[in-house]
Amino acid sequence: MEYSHEDADLVNQPAGYWTWAANKTLLAYARGRLAAIGVTQPQWWVLNQVLHGEDGAARADVIAAQQANLDVGAGGLAPDIDLLVERKLLLQDADARLRITDEGRALHRHAAETQRANRERVHAGISDEEYLITLKVLQRMIHNAGGNVPRP
Repeated sequence: MEYSHEDADLVNQPAGYWTWAANKTLLAYARGRLAAIGVTQPQWWVLNQVLHGEDGAARADVIAAQQANLDVGAGGLAPDIDLLVERKLLLQDADARLRITDEGRALHRHAAETQRANRERVHAGISDEEYLITLKVLQRMIHNAGGNVPRP
């Protein structure tokens, strides 16, 4: 691979620009691949959370848990949840508890396979050690800039 600059120049490049460029590119890639199978990234988050919830998940809990995720929009996840219910991928009971349907499970499996393939392609040629170092450096930069690194 050819890099944008020689090492002596690259070390002086702004991290903010390159993290923005990486974020923009990686989100577009993942979202495009998910869109090709008929699901948005926020809908994938919802399906994943409901599937792994004990006896489904409360609608309010799904929305609250995803507030920290990027780019869910001003309306949050409510419209995405409504579309998943409308498409019969989720069922919502009278207590606003969400449960995944068989069709939802099938789409979740397909989306999970797509996400695994996305990760494989994006991580090609990058060792786990390099990836770990990258994430730790980014977290240290966030901390140094006064931000908080969220913990699950």
